[in-house]
Amino acid sequence: MPDQMTDPSDLRGDCVQCFGLCCVALPFARSADFALDKPAGRPCPNLQGDHRCGIHADLRQKGFTGCTVYDCFGAGQKVSQVTFGGQDWRTGSKEHARRMFDVFPVVRQLHELLWYVTEALSLPAARPVHPELRQAREKTERLTRGTPGELAALDVAAHRQEVNVLLLRTSELARAGVGGKGRGKGKDRRGADLIGARLKGADLRGASLRGAYLIAADLTGADLRGADLIGADLRDADLTDADLTGAFFLTQPQLNAARGSLGTRLPGSVGRPVHWTAVR
Repeated sequence: MPDQMTDPSDLRGDCVQCFGLCCVALPFARSADFALDKPAGRPCPNLQGDHRCGIHADLRQKGFTGCTVYDCFGAGQKVSQVTFGGQDWRTGSKEHARRMFDVFPVVRQLHELLWYVTEALSLPAARPVHPELRQAREKTERLTRGTPGELAALDVAAHRQEVNVLLLRTSELARAGVGGKGRGKGKDRRGADLIGARLKGADLRGASLRGAYLIAADLTGADLRGADLIGADLRDADLTDADLTGAFFLTQPQLNAARGSLGTRLPGSVGRPVHWTAVR
């Protein structure tokens, strides 16, 4: 059905309907984000027999910050309940488990694309490309429902590039007239190295920050209204009192990796991270 994925809630992880795939299929290395090393395909030692995390309420305190900023965009429940029909990796054969772990990252990428395309379709300024975006959404949704073999063989990079052409056009249309001064498009800072940059109070209205490195950048009080944030690395960026109203292609994992406050203004597509308001 063409409109099957328009509800954003379908594009958020539902751990109850998943077999803990992110806790098994994905690797992680001992670092500031993870307290230990874990290879792909091996269950995290914190994963319980019911596929739930045994330290979920204390992940940050126990050194698993990386888990708190991750979201599968609903791919976990799709792979668990649709692709593999509810048969988990514990009770199936080793080959069944391997195929499930191989397919999960593929579907995760497709669901992330669905998130972006669905948001693009909600932007009135992008109306000229809405027909093409609907086609892209339908094709991407169709791909997510492929067989395990079809998904494993899928050239995800090629499909991403195809969709990205439309997302770039969406960005151009959405940012037109949002920037400062002459009200043209904001600055183009695609892929810019802004690690640790001092951008306190900066006027970044309508800016393209696609893939920009904003790690630990000071964006306190910055004006990011109408900015394109697709793929921007916001790890430990300070968004205290920043205005992200109307910013688009911003995902919850990006926001969860940043720092902020009650005064940070956010677009309706994301929620305020719990750790922003936690008592320190």
